[in-house]
Amino acid sequence: MLGIKHPFGGALYEQDGEGNILVTLADGSKSGTFTTEGRHISGELRECDPHMCGWVGGPIMANHRLSNSEHS
Repeated sequence: MLGIKHPFGGALYEQDGEGNILVTLADGSKSGTFTTEGRHISGELRECDPHMCGWVGGPIMANHRLSNSEHS
C-alpha cells in the first residue's frame, strides 16, 4: 500500500486501493477507514488528521520543475 507516517503521532496513513484511507495507530492497537476528507467510514479508530487523508489520498500531480518539455 502507498502511505506515510504522521510526523507527530506516528500513525500510518495508507491508501486502501478503493479510494479510502486506512489509518493505523503507531502501536497497531486501533485502525479505521476514512474518506479522503477525513470522514469516518469504519473501524475502531474514529479520529484522524483530515489533512493527512487528503495528502495520502489526493491525486498525484506532475511537478512542472521535473518536466522534460522545454518552454520558449
